Amino acid sequence: MLTNTKVKNLKIKEKSYKVSDSHGLYLHVHCNGSKYWRQNYRYSGKQKTLSHGVYPRVSLADARKKRDEALDILANGNDPAKSKRLDKLKNANTFELVAKEWFDKQSEKWSEGHQKKVWLSIERDLIPFLGDDPIDRISPVRLLEVLKKVEGRGALDVASRLRQRAEGIFKYALLTERVTDNPATQLQGTLKTRKVKHLNALSKKEFPQFLKDLERYDGHPLIRLSTLMLIHTFVRTGELRFAKWDEFDLTAKEWVIPAKRMKMKEEHIVPLTSQTLDLLEKIKEYNGHREFVFASPQRPKQAISENAIINCIYRMGYKGKTTGHGFRSTASTILNESSFNPDAIERQLAHAERNQVRAAYNRSEYLDERRIIMQWWSDYIIKATN
Repeated sequence: MLTNTKVKNLKIKEKSYKVSDSHGLYLHVHCNGSKYWRQNYRYSGKQKTLSHGVYPRVSLADARKKRDEALDILANGNDPAKSKRLDKLKNANTFELVAKEWFDKQSEKWSEGHQKKVWLSIERDLIPFLGDDPIDRISPVRLLEVLKKVEGRGALDVASRLRQRAEGIFKYALLTERVTDNPATQLQGTLKTRKVKHLNALSKKEFPQFLKDLERYDGHPLIRLSTLMLIHTFVRTGELRFAKWDEFDLTAKEWVIPAKRMKMKEEHIVPLTSQTLDLLEKIKEYNGHREFVFASPQRPKQAISENAIINCIYRMGYKGKTTGHGFRSTASTILNESSFNPDAIERQLAHAERNQVRAAYNRSEYLDERRIIMQWWSDYIIKATN
């Protein structure tokens, strides 16, 4: 059986491991140092597992008490896991349940990948420590204590995002009258921040030479055309790579990117310019009969790889100077310096970071202005290339 001293002195290993106590109770030690109480039991012929919290918040004595309570429930012919869920439902004000409500509502407008990242961070770093707490009893000090654990392992960006997500959860709790204040808001500025490292992007001065070098690119012509299309449209690389021919309405001069491929899960219109229409005609010579517009030259049934464009940039000698995403920054800088409507530029960039003034987006917002902006941008690229 475990002792307090043994539990306290358990060492971190390269891989997670388990240390047994008795009657199915054990401590699961993760490689990041977290220690989770678990209990295995059998019900209706199946092995199941209960979670009893995180050490040291839940002591050895507390974990054994929870284990014994579960064994009593089991002895009466009931499933401890089901009983635990019912107990939680009786008090719908626990942090975990409110967090899940908040997530379910917010995640409708997020991509599947972003949904997974957000919930994983909450499930991993907040719920083990705050999940069972009544949300109206969580103080700023208590929340800070939890966030400091994340900060302590050097994950400064994660800690900052967790504070923001906790702020959203408590704001939802305020709106649903579960709490009277927001402890996460009070913690602004209390966590360490990492020095901002801006993404590599070409300056206005460097941009023309890059375009001239791209014209002389000696790799596969399709990769050069794909890179040019990315520059002209300044969409995200993933939005470009998986484009299909039926997304392009050449009569309306629009490329409609489906919501499932957009970061914010909203359909997005890219006005097509005379130059991007010409690019599409050239690309048709290679992939006009294929599903993907930007199909891989080596694997024509697949889209070009995520490294195709970045390898093109590196091959041209621009490693560390720009990326596929960097073209968005370059376009934004030049367009904003050219006195276009900032809101129209932001809408064309399909940015996820939206302030309240710009919150009521729809796919055609500022569309007439965006057509002018995109044609101006394509014309600017041609002039800079010559």
